[in-house]
Amino acid sequence: MKISLITVTYNAEEFLESCIKSVICQTYNDLEYIIVDGKSSDYTIDIIRKFGKNINQLLIEPDLGIYDAMNKGISLATGDIIGILNADDYLENERVIEKIAQTFSTYKTDILYGNLNYVKRYNTLKVVRKWRSKPFDKNLFDAGWMPAHPTFYARKELFVKYGNYRLKYGSAADYELMVRFLYKYNATATFLDEVVVNMRDGGISNNSLRNRLNASYNDLKAMIANGIRFPYIAVILKPIQKIIQYL
Repeated sequence: MKISLITVTYNAEEFLESCIKSVICQTYNDLEYIIVDGKSSDYTIDIIRKFGKNINQLLIEPDLGIYDAMNKGISLATGDIIGILNADDYLENERVIEKIAQTFSTYKTDILYGNLNYVKRYNTLKVVRKWRSKPFDKNLFDAGWMPAHPTFYARKELFVKYGNYRLKYGSAADYELMVRFLYKYNATATFLDEVVVNMRDGGISNNSLRNRLNASYNDLKAMIANGIRFPYIAVILKPIQKIIQYL
């Protein structure tokens, strides 16, 4: 079973080397690593080329943003399973992909997701928020629940059948895709109860009140489009679901 892992970059020099090293140290051999860069103007491309022999596919060209670049990576992917690793993030340990592959093989599932740690941007030993998920039940979406997107791995056939990230949902494009696959089209999912990714704090959708309100509006559009039963309640509950992650 081949797993394709996609990293999207644009002026990502600060933490990219940590991200790449967490991938190339993986114990799982049938791993395809794809990097899609939006024509960075800093040292990002130099860092990528430093690890050139460990990168299976590299695309450098302008894009329409992070989700457009992710879609380009999906188009390049030749694996059975597709996952995304953001340039600021890193895999928890060298056996993460091996465990993901084992879980797909054991449970014959369409989708896998796991747990996530938010860590301080410049002190990754400091965990500031723990996203601990739960076994899948599609009805959880009606209460504002979602898997952690950086831990989300799906069979390529789902992208072929149901489509890629839809740019019109802005920063909620990842949420919309997960709702579409899991809620609207009833894909099967398995929860891997382990930390999969460490994510540095400072996310784009949460760094100001305006961005948070815009993200909620896009969430609401995604909920309505994919048939969430109580979208106006779910959009209120969605940020509340995250409060417990700080405890």
